[in-house]
Amino acid sequence: MSVAVRKAVFPVAGLGTRFLPATKASPKEMLPVVDKPLIQYAVEEAVAAGITELIFITGRTKRSIEDHFDRSVELETELDARGKRAILDEVRGILPPGVTCVYIRQAEPLGLGHAVLCARPAVGGEPFAVLLPDDLIDNDGMGCVAQMIVAHRRTGRSILAVVAVAADATEKYGIVSAVDTTEALTRITAIIEKPEPAAAPSNLGVVGRYVLTPSIFDHLERTERGAGGEIQLTDGIASLLGEEDVYAYAFEGTRFDCGSKAGFLRATVELALKHPRVGADFRGYLAAKFGPG
Repeated sequence: MSVAVRKAVFPVAGLGTRFLPATKASPKEMLPVVDKPLIQYAVEEAVAAGITELIFITGRTKRSIEDHFDRSVELETELDARGKRAILDEVRGILPPGVTCVYIRQAEPLGLGHAVLCARPAVGGEPFAVLLPDDLIDNDGMGCVAQMIVAHRRTGRSILAVVAVAADATEKYGIVSAVDTTEALTRITAIIEKPEPAAAPSNLGVVGRYVLTPSIFDHLERTERGAGGEIQLTDGIASLLGEEDVYAYAFEGTRFDCGSKAGFLRATVELALKHPRVGADFRGYLAAKFGPG
């Protein structure tokens, strides 16, 4: 029987240079999509999947992430005094009861693999999830991480979220080859970090959701710097494949690449249209400006 997945790692130490100057003094993970910062969408997805310990791998200028998930007694007192109960409940519910946060500083920007390795003391010997807030995954039913945890229970092995990518976009992803790419859950036979299109083994690209066994830490310890001079999580997973099976999972949901400005804007529009309070007004605005349909 597989061990329950209770912990999730959020690598949030990046500089967010693609969003400068907005991210000069504020973390990109705190950029709002409608009325919630990117990091909150990822945290909500993890909590909905049963995660109870949130491990943030942070860097300089990331203090506002800690503040966001901490209580603000002054703000709550002010909202209560003004009778703004609905927004007060929202603020108090940002971090549900029973969910705790751990913050670990990544001293050097040595890549995603290094960021995950920094979480080892907090994760210990348990399976764990990794969520990259740049990938906002919207789903009206079971969230992506919850789906992946179900797959982990079936296999007891590491699970990587994948999407079909354009043939000319493989250089932006870790690309997997798998036993049967027509199946939602399939065993991986190889993984390559950002291959050129001619060298890509498939069109299945790994996106920012992982459920990993603790064996990955030993492999990351031995992983040398790869693409970009960084310790790549992809290289650690490639090494892990020599020890145990790893699976790709084509999840249900819509992924928005909020690490790019275009993807961030798409996410903002789509989630604004679905928003219970502003959706109708926003849809009317778009129809008036651009016409129906």
